[in-house]
Parts: sequence; structure tokens; C-alpha cells
Amino acid sequence: MTIKLYCFGESGNAYKAALTMNVAGIDWEPVYVDFFNGETRTPEYRKLNVMGEVPVMIDGDLILTQSGVIQDYLSSKTGLLGGKSAAERREVLRWMFFDNHKVSGVAGTLRFNMNFLPEAKRNTDVISFLSMRMHSALKIMDTHLEERDWLATDEATIADLACCGYLYYPEPFTFDRAQYPHIDRWLDRISALPGWKHPYDMMPGSPADRA
Repeated sequence: MTIKLYCFGESGNAYKAALTMNVAGIDWEPVYVDFFNGETRTPEYRKLNVMGEVPVMIDGDLILTQSGVIQDYLSSKTGLLGGKSAAERREVLRWMFFDNHKVSGVAGTLRFNMNFLPEAKRNTDVISFLSMRMHSALKIMDTHLEERDWLATDEATIADLACCGYLYYPEPFTFDRAQYPHIDRWLDRISALPGWKHPYDMMPGSPADRA
């Protein structure tokens, strides 16, 4: 049975789940969620996910939410992208928690504030603080990647596919790949993986569709 992923192109968190399925060679189909017109706030959607967020993954009778949980499930289901030992799995989880708290958790909010929030509601102090927090985390990643190809193990894992979730988007959010040469090369390695696609090519919905 084909896995369904409730998603939209602008969501970096949905992209993590979609990218994991593509790289793992899993058959799946997107279900477009009209986030910008309030679909995730409707009672019908809240029955699917009480948190009112994407992604939501449906695999048969199983419904999962939160990108990291979905990635963990997909890795366990396929035996791919999760490390080769318990120690490696813990290292994978370490970087996924780091991403959730300090990379994507900040970059996603920053990008939303700078691009999708109405201009009158954008707060320069908030943007400045979020940018500082994001760049502090990116410096840690860039240093870590200086002498290694992948974040957690000697091959690509869901940790890499989590931490890159917002870093391919074209909208300005103070991130410039040229500032981070090791992250830049790492992103090139990820985009060379079989199944990689840009988020706007992988999932329905983009700013151009709403222009």
C-alpha cells in the first residue's frame, strides 16, 4: 500500500519526511495541505492531527505526526538511514534532537517571519535574535563537518536529512551557503543522493503558486 504524506512544499519539516522516503526508495504520494488558507486549523484536520501541523504520514492503519518520528519509523521499516549499531543510532538521534531544537526549529520560524508573515507583523528584534540562534547552530555543524562527510556516521542517515530540511529553500532567511563551506559541500553530497529533489519539486505548493 502506498504511503500518504500530508504536506505542502513550503514546509521544511514535511520535506524531511518526503526526502527520507525518496532516498529510501519508498513508494509514497503527497496529499496537499492548504496551510496558508487555514486548512490545518480546521476541525477536520485537527481530527487527523491534534497538533494542527504537517507532516502527517498514513501507512495503512498507522498514522504518525512529527517529522522526526516519521523519519525514525521509515528508517526502522526499511533498515536504511539509521546507523549500523545502537551507538550509531544514538548519534543519529543526537543530531536529530539538535536539529529540532537549534537548526530547523529556529530556521523555520525565522524563514516564516521574514517571508510569509505579513510585513506589518514582522519584528526586526525577533528576526535578529532568531538569526543569531540559527547561525550559532550552523557554525557548530560547519565545524563538525570539516573533516567528515556526514553528521552522525560514515554514511548518510536521517540525521542529515533532518538537519538539511530548511537549507535548500530559496527565500531569504539570513542563510548563505557561501558562509559555511563545509555545510555547502555537505548539501551538495545530499543533493547527489539517489532520490533527492528540491522541496518545491517534491511536494505540491510553493510561493509561486500563491503569487
